[in-house]
Amino acid sequence: MKTIHSICVYCGSSNTTKPEYLDLAARVGAQIALRGMRMVYGGGRVGLMGRAAEACHNAGGAVLGVMPRFLQNREITYEDVEHRMVDTMHERKIAMFNESDAFLVLPGGIGTLEEAIEMLSWQRLDLHDKPIVFLCEDGFWDPLFQLLDHTIETRLTPPSFRDMLLAANSVEAAFEAIEMRVPA
Repeated sequence: MKTIHSICVYCGSSNTTKPEYLDLAARVGAQIALRGMRMVYGGGRVGLMGRAAEACHNAGGAVLGVMPRFLQNREITYEDVEHRMVDTMHERKIAMFNESDAFLVLPGGIGTLEEAIEMLSWQRLDLHDKPIVFLCEDGFWDPLFQLLDHTIETRLTPPSFRDMLLAANSVEAAFEAIEMRVPA
């Protein structure tokens, strides 16, 4: 079994979301550090992104942030951790992909959704076999899974795609799901 060295965390950049989501992000960041993994993320200091990175860093973990230059003022680069500056969102996403062995998707908005769906699409096209786990303790991602099931039921997506869809309702379950899906 391959070892997970780096885990990419996709999550929201909003500071005004539910406190429970910010807490979840902090718990995930701390667990990444405790498990000896490096956290790869979008590079910001705001919202769930910032909370996860700060918790990982404060717990002694390695963190790599990938920040597009045009977002520096909006997402506020987290200067206390290693970061890579890029020019475009496409460069950000490919750098995060290349630096990661698995993906953990926390609650987030359209950007988080877009990143996660792209990784699922690439997986569906056999461009990678890295685990992708959606973590929500309150059913946040349930509507997305219902939509994806609908695409399967209407025969627009093959039934085998359902096996790629991993959901966890606790931090511990998320890491277990990732470890179960790590390719040899």
